[in-house]
Amino acid sequence: MITARAAATFEPVGRSVATARGFVRDTLQGWGLADLIEDAVVLTSELVTNAVVHAGTTAEVRCLRDKEGVRIEVVDRHPERELPMAEVSRGQLDLNSEGGRGLLLCAALAARWGVDYTPSEKCVWFRLDQQVLPVGTRSAGPVLPDEALPVSETRVRVGVVQVDRTDTITVWNEDAAELFGYRADQVVGKPLADLAAWPQTPGTGTGIAEALALSRWEGSYGLRDSEGRTVPVYACHLRVRDAKGDPSTVCLIVRDQERAILQSPIRLPLQSGGEGLDRGHGDPLDALIGSPPPDDLDSLLQRTVERARDMLDGDAAFLLLATDDETELEVRATTGLPSARQRFARVPVETGSGRYGSARMPSVHDDLVGAPGAVPLLTGTGMHAVVTVPLKVEGRLTGSLGVASETPGRYSNEEALRLQFAADRIALAVESARLTELERLRRGSLAFLVEASELLAGTLDRNQTLALMAQMTVPTLATWCAVYTVPEPGSEPVLSYVLHEDEDRIDGIKALLERVEPPDPDIALGVRPWQAPSEAARSTALRTSLRSLGLGRLPSESEPPGISLSTAAAVGGETILLPLIARNRVIGLLALGKPTDERFRQDILELAEDLSRRAALALDNARLYSERTAISQSLQRSLLPPELPEIDGVDVEVIYRAAGEGNEVGGDFYDVFPIREGAYGFAIGDVCGTGPLAASVTGLARHALRLLAREGLGGPAVLERLNTAILEEGPRGRFLTLLYGELWPKPEGGALLKMVCAGHPLPLRLTPDGRVEPAASPQPLLGVMDDLELFEQSITLDPGDVLLCVTDGVTERREGTRMLGDDGLADVLAPCTGLTAGAVAARVLRAVERFAPNPPSDDMAILTLRIPE
Repeated sequence: MITARAAATFEPVGRSVATARGFVRDTLQGWGLADLIEDAVVLTSELVTNAVVHAGTTAEVRCLRDKEGVRIEVVDRHPERELPMAEVSRGQLDLNSEGGRGLLLCAALAARWGVDYTPSEKCVWFRLDQQVLPVGTRSAGPVLPDEALPVSETRVRVGVVQVDRTDTITVWNEDAAELFGYRADQVVGKPLADLAAWPQTPGTGTGIAEALALSRWEGSYGLRDSEGRTVPVYACHLRVRDAKGDPSTVCLIVRDQERAILQSPIRLPLQSGGEGLDRGHGDPLDALIGSPPPDDLDSLLQRTVERARDMLDGDAAFLLLATDDETELEVRATTGLPSARQRFARVPVETGSGRYGSARMPSVHDDLVGAPGAVPLLTGTGMHAVVTVPLKVEGRLTGSLGVASETPGRYSNEEALRLQFAADRIALAVESARLTELERLRRGSLAFLVEASELLAGTLDRNQTLALMAQMTVPTLATWCAVYTVPEPGSEPVLSYVLHEDEDRIDGIKALLERVEPPDPDIALGVRPWQAPSEAARSTALRTSLRSLGLGRLPSESEPPGISLSTAAAVGGETILLPLIARNRVIGLLALGKPTDERFRQDILELAEDLSRRAALALDNARLYSERTAISQSLQRSLLPPELPEIDGVDVEVIYRAAGEGNEVGGDFYDVFPIREGAYGFAIGDVCGTGPLAASVTGLARHALRLLAREGLGGPAVLERLNTAILEEGPRGRFLTLLYGELWPKPEGGALLKMVCAGHPLPLRLTPDGRVEPAASPQPLLGVMDDLELFEQSITLDPGDVLLCVTDGVTERREGTRMLGDDGLADVLAPCTGLTAGAVAARVLRAVERFAPNPPSDDMAILTLRIPE
């Protein structure tokens, strides 16, 4: 049963693909189907592209929701263009072909898909089903006698505390006031971290801030009451979003001894004597992750390290996941360690030549002081004894789990065996969650790259491309980024763009990077870490600290201003350089950075590398387009005539508009120039076509007219010789229409005109009484036949008369089947009596522009001559 419908139609233009993606995203978001958005957007993008780009028809996108999920249909009007269904079903589709890729994605991502044909349309559809959760309880405990039930006070109090995006308390209920002795008005508006003690959560400082940022968290810590005493509590945090989209965290808090009220997993108690669990007591899988297990990988790993620490009564624990090639381990969860400084740090699998230096084997170190560097993660943490065991699935190393203690000699092989047994049980669950996360990230990355490619392909402006590159990486991939460009092969990189997620730090980061030696653009270096920014940040922070203590010299007036500590911290973490390679040369470098002590995830680096390849090609295309445009415009400007001459007794005005983006000169041209004393030539013409090819004939015609006219030839002779020159150009020649005339101003007022109108729209004469009439007769156009017989026509312009000369871009202005035409132009000119030449030309231009809503598609030139009264 269909419970909701939404549909929209998109025109067959490239921008419709992005609009269709936005329509589907907004529709599914409104229906609460956020978990289906990424797949739906990717598939819709492919299918709409097939319809509007390849099939060239309008596309209708229909979203149909039912109780199981959503069905999306993309309908085009090209049913005869069949899809390669059989090839897709047999897996025989050519992956290098443009056709059928959308169907392959449907087969990979959709629950069901298909194609329906009718005589007038083709409908490609796919279904995405929501994940169905089982109805009922997720976990249950056995029936217990009354004396075995958890003990609580007569009245159980559950404190409800809500904090906003800045971790500031906004809600404090009555039970919270009873538990901790603070009234609501005493704590609302203060950070929850101010009350927190016992920081047993991930992070630094109190650790509570990091836990509040997680989508869901459950565990124990302490809160100080109004008398300064620490109250052990057990809390459940849930991240929510209000109707305005603002995030906040709801915290349910009880006394620690009443944790059974909130606690989801069943945490088995330790045996007396601190021996913990062994093979004969409970399931180590449940002991490590609880039941039911967490839904996401980060929560699963965090719970694992916390339980592993408790199992061996340790002071710290850590879990690392192996990279795909098993050469490095990436820190993914820690407890009891400064995790913010270690998260996503990478260490080699093999740290030494012996078995104790390999993460592939269990190992026990009585005291790390005697084996420095054996466990790089614990360097400088104060830990001494450590036991580490591998996580393996089907013999392949997938990670490493370790527990450490500040007491030397704390662990033996017995603890290693117990931890290994538990790790063997947890390894498959961790690997399954990791693969689920990778699949989710892969789909999100695919959607990200689809939109990024669309944005990058939508501009050919260099500066806008640089800005887009930065805005797509910050904050999605990195905290800050810098783009270096290489103007010429072999030249030094130039810092071209800097962006930070906090705009107030951009100038400081730019100033710091300008002091750093630019990175080497050698293509052989590839993707690599860049230490210079973090080293400069540490050096700057040290000098600033010394100056604040009065231990260093004061900066001289010639020394550049110092970099603030906040700026130094912003670039003090890991920095990665990605070369921007296009057409087998490095055209720039993309630097991505993290703040102090933070590192990149491997999958983020892979996504950034993929994005850098797309961005490099877009940047190089923008460079080539800019160079081509600059050259074209420079050549075109050379074809424009110099300033109009001052003619006594004649008011002259010209308006010129070339069609096409970046064109300053097209197929239309004009000229007004002195021939000899008291005589002036004027011309307005239209070469067949637009753009640079037409402009080349424009240059030939304009310069030939000036040269021949100054040789003393009359109008017909000038045009006949120009006709011969055009024909001699062969295939490069183009026919043109031309109105050429000679003007002799009279001392007593008025002017004598002699004109030849070779296939051009006839000039119109406006008299002071508002009468409009043609001022010449039509004759053959140029560039078509060898033998031309042209004749000259003479008229006299009296004071108040206006001569209007236009190209066919004016008279052939269209809206549907309507055209302005000669009569329409005459109607526009008739009311212009008494106006100056410039006002007449401007009124004609406005009339042409208003005739149709779409921009003019042809070049236009308007030349007006007026005899003042």
